[in-house]
Amino acid sequence: MSAHNTLWSGRYEQQAAASLRRLNDSYPFDKRLYADDIVCSIAYAQALGRAAVLSEDEVKKITEGLELVWREFDAGLFLLKPGDEDVHTAVERRLTELIGAPAGKLHTGRSRNDQIATDVRHWLLATVRRVQVRITELQRALLAQAKHYVDTVMPGYTHLRAAQPITAAHWLMSYFWMLTRDHERLNGVYRQCAISPLGSGALAGTPYSVDRQTLAEAMGFESITANSLDAVSDRDFIVDFIHAAALHMVHLSRFAEDVIIYSSPQFGYIQLDERYTTGSSIMPQKQNPDVLELARGKAGRIAGHLSGVLNTLKGLPSTYNKDLQEDKEPLFDTADTLETLLPALTGLVSTMTLIPAKLEAGLDEGMLATDVADYLVARGVPFREAHGIVGRLVRRSIDTNTPLSQLPLEDYTTISPLFSQDVFALYDYAASAAKRSAPGGTAPSAVRAQIELAETILSSSSSD
Repeated sequence: MSAHNTLWSGRYEQQAAASLRRLNDSYPFDKRLYADDIVCSIAYAQALGRAAVLSEDEVKKITEGLELVWREFDAGLFLLKPGDEDVHTAVERRLTELIGAPAGKLHTGRSRNDQIATDVRHWLLATVRRVQVRITELQRALLAQAKHYVDTVMPGYTHLRAAQPITAAHWLMSYFWMLTRDHERLNGVYRQCAISPLGSGALAGTPYSVDRQTLAEAMGFESITANSLDAVSDRDFIVDFIHAAALHMVHLSRFAEDVIIYSSPQFGYIQLDERYTTGSSIMPQKQNPDVLELARGKAGRIAGHLSGVLNTLKGLPSTYNKDLQEDKEPLFDTADTLETLLPALTGLVSTMTLIPAKLEAGLDEGMLATDVADYLVARGVPFREAHGIVGRLVRRSIDTNTPLSQLPLEDYTTISPLFSQDVFALYDYAASAAKRSAPGGTAPSAVRAQIELAETILSSSSSD
């Protein structure tokens, strides 16, 4: 390989060291940007034509040549050569082989600095939308399950201790709303990606009369960057995507943890479809929730990517620096992780079964203690005082190993004369849940309203 195999060889007399090339070359991972690089290069050639930098014939030759390179990539026929240090170099080298001298004009006024910033934004526009589709599919699976369990009562937990009765649909819908925020957060990422930096050059802008807004729209962007120095170094949109992905993964991890616990034999609340579990190499009886465990584990992986990119950016001086090459591998891995995990998790949710008898068996009368306090509040007792009264009842239940509903009325009236026989009607889990009918509550009526709102949101999302 000679020094002249690189785009920057004019100033050099010696070829790059092999160790430098192994460190420096990014083609092994940025080759996935080939379609974006070609789309944006075709648009740029046409912009140069409008600016009278390229002739009509040159634009035609460049466009047809780039389309041929694209077909070679798609068909797996593109051959890498020693000088191809990145996807931009590879595409331009092959274009030169195909059409000759006009290919050398394509880079007029353009730097790999604004080129890569443009390509990655362009790639993310489509990626964000694909991830949003996957999130919506998972939301639909949660919603379908929730519709089956609107009236099914289950234990609700705080601190992983039994707290109050809730409906199973309410638990399922709690994750639907987390995913709704995730989906909306990605809309913000999309808006940040839809800003074109092309025309910023290496850092100072272009001296050619390129209509940047028209160019941006031709590539599928909505607007253009306002400052060329910022444009070539801005990776906020990558941070935004990985942050949105990391928070999404936190939500998926929390859901996974719930289902791992609830599907364990000790709880038995949920039965997982065996197609979404794995077995043990040594213990024949095992059914392991690997999809859920991988969701939980990969949350840490994506959080690590976020930390890594932020630390890469934090000390950079103005404009482009080679450190920015470190943004793409965590970005690509984040997207690949989401697009691999979400379909498996959606399949698991769609096929899992809640076991009402087990959910009912997990209920504990202590979970109705707040209802007893509210009973006293309705008789004029301040809640804080009512809380203390019922606390003493609970203590009596514990000391005598007697369920609250089985304590004699005398125990109640000894602690407070405001109790009467009707207090025992409170020991009804479904009735307790049904009382909490304010918007956002666990009552079946409130959950049905949630479901109706959720369907409206998904319908609107599908029509966008």
